[in-house]
Amino acid sequence: MFARMLEGLFGCWHNHLSFPMTAKPGVRRNAAALATGIYVVCLDCGKEFAYDWREMKIVSQPARNKATVRDLATKEAA
Repeated sequence: MFARMLEGLFGCWHNHLSFPMTAKPGVRRNAAALATGIYVVCLDCGKEFAYDWREMKIVSQPARNKATVRDLATKEAA
């Protein structure tokens, strides 16, 4: 219980992140990869974050508007 209280007060700062990973087609995507198809993982706590490859940063609100999500989605060659 004491450890849970400390985690709630201080938590993880997410300073150590993995290299951005792209979700593979045909495989069930995790919640972070649903927005952009690309995500990073905190190496300390394991939390996953949606990642914007063009801006090179974590997307704070993955579903903030549909136009942004559509622009970030991977386009296939026709």
